[in-house]
Amino acid sequence: MTFTELKLNPTLIKALPDSVVTPSPIQQQVIPEVFNHTDILAFAQTGSGKTYAFALPLLTMIAAETKANNKIHAVIIVPTRELARQINLNLQPLAKSLHIKMASLFGGVDLEQQLQQLAENPTLIIATPGRLLALIKENKLDLSVMRHLVLDEADRLIDMGFWKDLQSIISFMPKSRQTLCFSATLAHELEQKMHSIMQNAQKIQSNNQNSVVDHIDEKLYLVNKGSKTKALLALLKQHANQQVLVFISAKDNADALTKKLIKAGVKASALHGNKDQSTRKQTLTYFKHKKIQVLIATDLLARGIHIDALPMVINYDLPESAPVYIHRVGRTARAGHTGFAISLVCHAEILALEAIRKLTKRTLPLDNLTNFPVTDKPSSGAAKRPVRDKQANRRSAQKRSIKEFKPKYR
Repeated sequence: MTFTELKLNPTLIKALPDSVVTPSPIQQQVIPEVFNHTDILAFAQTGSGKTYAFALPLLTMIAAETKANNKIHAVIIVPTRELARQINLNLQPLAKSLHIKMASLFGGVDLEQQLQQLAENPTLIIATPGRLLALIKENKLDLSVMRHLVLDEADRLIDMGFWKDLQSIISFMPKSRQTLCFSATLAHELEQKMHSIMQNAQKIQSNNQNSVVDHIDEKLYLVNKGSKTKALLALLKQHANQQVLVFISAKDNADALTKKLIKAGVKASALHGNKDQSTRKQTLTYFKHKKIQVLIATDLLARGIHIDALPMVINYDLPESAPVYIHRVGRTARAGHTGFAISLVCHAEILALEAIRKLTKRTLPLDNLTNFPVTDKPSSGAAKRPVRDKQANRRSAQKRSIKEFKPKYR
């Protein structure tokens, strides 16, 4: 099947990047349904082309619809600023080819700049929930005639606590709108929430839910908790000529690990939510342009972020949420490329590993890492200290003199 057969705007097809030749499976399934104005709940593996699956038909329809007016016709809502920026950059040349104006709205950026974008009467909005809702409540944004709503990384939008914001935003939209929800993973209870804001939604799956791309070679190593930094350095030395995205769960730990890598001579940088927006933008740009070899990131970068031909992802620690593992390793092996994903696992993370195995329905065996023998012992589950005598503690606290601690002889 070709893009022409999918009835996309010919000018739009010509504006596609040279690397995009034929529609991916999810695009072939979704695009006709978007044209049919069907509500869609779509699942597809990371790197499978979900963005174009909703963007190409939307841009085609907007180009035809905007001949009548210049009101906002479509809104794309995403969970993070980084993803909003990326989608905006990817769609800009396509929108420009059809003379469609876009606005990108997210926090950490001067509000006046975004108000200037809105003053130019865009017909397509890409936004994070917080900034979008704030602008609506300030009457800076009119969504009364919008026709298409996209929730990208839908499960993450809900996981991050945006559900109430989403409900508020939707209350300002027409009930007759088309709603498109996309994700690689979605728990049953979250799927029910998605259906509550959609009408007779069609479920589309281009692969099994919660699955990892076949082109990713995964290795999991059991190591001592205190050996992880040295193990990471050893792995980076083995792959010295490759770019590596290292995921870590805590922001403070990301900065501390980055300092250790830099001290060891590794060109590294950290990216997490405590960094200001300009720093986050610059760091990600440097990494995409290969000016940084190793990027230490929290799960801020686990969703949707595309880095061309990224060869390797390393989990310095396992995520507490099993679906996040799928998204983390999905930063490599995108758009048909192959990739390598390594996870450093200590005994304390075995329960997290079991949850990942259960979700993905894969064995994911633990191997030993050369020169890093495991000496830590698994927890027996027993308390390490005897139960404290709380009454004895209270009696001790009430004593005022050393003499009172002397034993009383009878």
